[in-house]
Amino acid sequence: MNSTLVQASATDYRQGFASLDREVRLAALPLEGTLPPWLEGTLLRNGPARFTVGSERYRHWFDGLAMLHRFGIAGGSVSYANRFLQSPAFREAERTGRIARPEFATDPQRTLVERLGGSFGSGSSDNANVNIVPFADGYLALTETPAPVAFDGESLETRGVLAYDDDVRGQITTAHTHHDRERRATFNVVIDVGRKSHYSVVRIADGTLRRTPIASIGVDEPAYLHAFSATARYIVIAEYPLMVRPLDLLLRRKPFIDNYAWKPQRGTRFVVIDKDSGDRVGVYESDAFFAFHHINAFEDGDAVVLDICAYDDAKIVEDFKLDRLCAGGDSGIAVPALRRYRLVPGRSAAELESFPDAAIELPGIAPAQATKSYRFAYGAGAGERSHIFDRLVKADMRTRSVTTWSAAGAFPGEPVFVARPGAVDEDDGVLLSVVLDAAAPSSY
Repeated sequence: MNSTLVQASATDYRQGFASLDREVRLAALPLEGTLPPWLEGTLLRNGPARFTVGSERYRHWFDGLAMLHRFGIAGGSVSYANRFLQSPAFREAERTGRIARPEFATDPQRTLVERLGGSFGSGSSDNANVNIVPFADGYLALTETPAPVAFDGESLETRGVLAYDDDVRGQITTAHTHHDRERRATFNVVIDVGRKSHYSVVRIADGTLRRTPIASIGVDEPAYLHAFSATARYIVIAEYPLMVRPLDLLLRRKPFIDNYAWKPQRGTRFVVIDKDSGDRVGVYESDAFFAFHHINAFEDGDAVVLDICAYDDAKIVEDFKLDRLCAGGDSGIAVPALRRYRLVPGRSAAELESFPDAAIELPGIAPAQATKSYRFAYGAGAGERSHIFDRLVKADMRTRSVTTWSAAGAFPGEPVFVARPGAVDEDDGVLLSVVLDAAAPSSY
């Protein structure tokens, strides 16, 4: 594996792909301006932080070893702490000094016997660097394999990988779950890859790790699914034509995602499932496109409206490989478009509504508007020649207008909207984003 990292200039976004090794705990960060007096609480983040182990280097942005970050906001000041997630993948890499487990786009050098002894279809081991959800008296860090890692939200101490209390089969899962307050349950999609592959929609009662299947969808070649949508009554799976032949995951000597092939002739399919009965209430087709993230979905009469960060194809998966990100050059990453699809009962085609100039990724909305009609979406954005996200975006779904924030040498991450207590207007609040200041080089 290539272990050489490009030397980035002082104002270069590539500073963000240098391995972070230090764990710190700071009582107060430098602060410019004044925080709203009502803004108090804890912001927890996770993400890839270490991209090299010994002389070996991970191949993809999504592969880096996970780090937890905690921002404590109180009394007008902000504290900060970070710790590596002590997953088995991390501990084994620390012990051996080499990449020990297969990740999204990186496979350690293993013999055929070692490959056959590993988990079939494993995508990201237990290196949970994608998402965080509350659980019991702590939190779970999640990735695209069913191996949630528990940790303490105050100390960031890792408690260990938790086993699901059920016999649901599947090697891959979506990293972004949906919590339903009314049903007091979390929904997710589990993918079982085998002779008879299928997607299982599962329901997990609050405070448990028991997944109850509510629907099963058989497929010959499973698609790569990172997220899905939920409305008040339905689950919506968008099945893109980035697909894999089951045997390829076992027999090919390739990293997980490199086994998937883009098959645009198949188009993209939306499957709508009733949350309570598990009935398949609609299947809709569209021209081929790809997405990592859904923004929101809601019901409009009998129709389902779904907003998504859509790419024309799956090139973005290659764009996020570290060699490409760190090479610089003239070409930028693929830029997504905010698309709205309307799924109308009795029609087989998904109806597309375009939102011009709304390039948005890593999206979020006001939490109170989840599964409801809403007005504002937030995210990180990039221009046509950008190599990585270089602005924050606010999209007004009503007026179809877009507002952006950017600064020289600033590269923001996923924004989180926090509503002001008692707010009436949907956008009455603050937006929190961790921003790389490449000139420092550090983040703020």
